Amino acid sequence: MRISEILRRKGSEVVTIAPDATVRELLDTLAVNNVGAVIVSTDGVAMAGIVSERDIVRSLHRDGAALLDAPVATIMTAAIHTCSPDDRVETLNATMTEHRIRHLPVIRDGHMIGIVSIGDVVKSQISELETERDSLVRYLRG
Repeated sequence: MRISEILRRKGSEVVTIAPDATVRELLDTLAVNNVGAVIVSTDGVAMAGIVSERDIVRSLHRDGAALLDAPVATIMTAAIHTCSPDDRVETLNATMTEHRIRHLPVIRDGHMIGIVSIGDVVKSQISELETERDSLVRYLRG
C-alpha cells in the first residue's frame, strides 16, 4: 500500500502552529484537534519544524511548569523527516522505527499535502491483513 492511499482514507488536513505560540497554546491545539503532533510554520505552508506530545513531556521533565509559557520553537524538532505519497507503507514503517518518530509530513513537489502517524500505518497494515485473510477464507471455502 502507498502513503497516498492512507491520505485518501484519512484526509489531508495538517494542523500547524506558529513558532512563537506558547507551549500552553500548543497543548490546546493538540487537544482541540485530537492529534499527537503539529507542524510548526510561520505561514501554514512552509515547515519550520514539528512538535509532538513526546517533545512536550520531555521538556516539561527538564524545565518544569515554566515551559508552558515558552515559545513552541524552543521545543520543536527542526530536522523533519518526510515522505512522499508514492512511498510504500513498509518504507515509512522502517523510517519511523529507525528514527524513533511517530509522525511524518507527506510532501509532493515541495508542498506539504498531509501528515501520517504510526497509528495510520498500523491501521493500514491491519486492513491489508484483514483483506488478505478474507480472500484466503473465500478461496478455501470454494
